[in-house]
Amino acid sequence: MVAVKPSSKSSKSVKGAKKAARKKKTEDFETFLNDKIKINGKCGQLATSGVKVELNKTKVSVIADVPFSKRYLKYLTKKYLKKHSLRDWLRIVAINKNTYELRYFHINQDEDEGSDND
Repeated sequence: MVAVKPSSKSSKSVKGAKKAARKKKTEDFETFLNDKIKINGKCGQLATSGVKVELNKTKVSVIADVPFSKRYLKYLTKKYLKKHSLRDWLRIVAINKNTYELRYFHINQDEDEGSDND
């Protein structure tokens, strides 16, 4: 679910710190989903209703035996990004029917500089 590009720096301490931060964010997101997903109007009913939230390195998977709205998962992800001030940098994109992915916004600075010259 979370896709982060590796850094180009060769420093091991920087890479280790980024990996730790990345892992912490995915763990935070997993706990956020466990706390916030509502089943039949109530939070915290995941185990009894057959919904599981699993963490695999940089992927967070939501597995549901009952009908579960993909749009609701997108809403919760946007809410998490806004809470952690990441909404300005990341967006959530559907890459296929059952999968969302977080991607960086493509900001083209050359176009902004060109419009100032007019």
